[in-house]
Amino acid sequence: MSRINYTDSIPNNVDLSSDRRLQRALEKWQPAFLDWWGDMGPEGWQAKDVYLRTAVSTDKGGWAQFGHVQMPDYRWGIFLSDRIPDRKVGFGDHMGEDVWQEVPGEYRNMLQRVIVTQADTEPASVEQQRFLGATAPSLYDLRNLFQVNVEEGRHLWAMVYLLHGYFGRDGREEADELLERRAGNEDKPRILDAFNQPCSDWLTFFCFTTFTDRDGKFQLGALAESGFDPLSRTCKFMLTEEAHHLFVGEKGVERIIRRSIELTKEDPNGNARNLGGIDLATIQKFINYWFSYSVDLFGSEVSSNAADFFASGLKGRWNEGKHDDHVALDVFRNIAHLENGKIVDKEIPMRNAMNELLRDEYARDCAKVMARWNKAIAKEDFPDFEITLPNTRFHRRQGIYANAHFSPDGTPISAEEWEKKAGEWLPSDADREYVKSLMKPVYEAGKMANWIAPPRRGINGNDINFDYVRV
Repeated sequence: MSRINYTDSIPNNVDLSSDRRLQRALEKWQPAFLDWWGDMGPEGWQAKDVYLRTAVSTDKGGWAQFGHVQMPDYRWGIFLSDRIPDRKVGFGDHMGEDVWQEVPGEYRNMLQRVIVTQADTEPASVEQQRFLGATAPSLYDLRNLFQVNVEEGRHLWAMVYLLHGYFGRDGREEADELLERRAGNEDKPRILDAFNQPCSDWLTFFCFTTFTDRDGKFQLGALAESGFDPLSRTCKFMLTEEAHHLFVGEKGVERIIRRSIELTKEDPNGNARNLGGIDLATIQKFINYWFSYSVDLFGSEVSSNAADFFASGLKGRWNEGKHDDHVALDVFRNIAHLENGKIVDKEIPMRNAMNELLRDEYARDCAKVMARWNKAIAKEDFPDFEITLPNTRFHRRQGIYANAHFSPDGTPISAEEWEKKAGEWLPSDADREYVKSLMKPVYEAGKMANWIAPPRRGINGNDINFDYVRV
């Protein structure tokens, strides 16, 4: 078990004090991070005590402690999972070779690009969510928001450690730029489009943590297979924390669904909006929007970059060990293309289809979430509605479907039909304004906003009435 040293100014389990050059560089970056957090972290809540979980070791059991802490005092740090002795590269052209403890020169630029792209998503989501505390539906939810935020901050530290520790001046400059870009800024936006989208209401937040953070799960899982061992070990521990983000999103949407059904039943006209709720049709639109934005994050369906990442041993498949062939040469995968208005399968070399393979795993995982939500609907004795997952071709802005239009079931449609039907499938301005109008803060312990059901249990054995945030 790898214990975390909290006596150093930067908590870590990588023996940072033995590398004075690296320690000094990171200690120089630390004030800039804290300045960024003060400017772009949760607005108006920095001086409040929040019931947060802090890592104390990286083993699977008992790795965290809970307590009230002010967010600027949270112990951000550098935590890697334990090294596996004699670990080998598990895929690609270097299959069976010893994993790298230093950056392989021929893959330096490629590896740095992968790390920077992942790192950029971490502060971006904090920036997107910085104003949500002003409209929290409960103290329970407010605490969960802040737990997600501080862990995204720690994930940024994890990636910055790699940039500082293994990429010299280039890495230090990239680490500085991570604090200079801003989500949604026209002049210096975040790298990936989903992380520039506004997050101005809690339905959006819960959909974001369900779908966009789930993309993070699969990207981290693929990078955890990496032949660059420090990246692999970093991502394995990040996955432990990412699971909580997915829980927050999935349970948040489920609670909105349950409350929507309750209000629908209460209203004589069967409309949850009449009683201040979010109707199921609007919830479905938000699901369509954030799922489609998130599938874009996997990149193009046919990608030479994905092939290079796999061949080099830098980024594998989800659960690479479950595959029989870890070299993936002379094997192919059918990918649907649109030609003359019709869907046509084309045979693509497997390595070039790695993005699509990961997207498939992601979509299957999302489908399991839909099944759990529909099970919750069935428990409410409400058989007239089913949450569905749109086809991965729907509402795409990246990849081979970006310049075409599809219905939610993946059927090609004309631009005219899209314009006519898009308001039935995606949130309209009026939908967003309505949802936003419901966002009124509830800061009394144990109380909930009208539009969301209470959670079934509290956090760490506490009940719902616990003072999760001391307002």
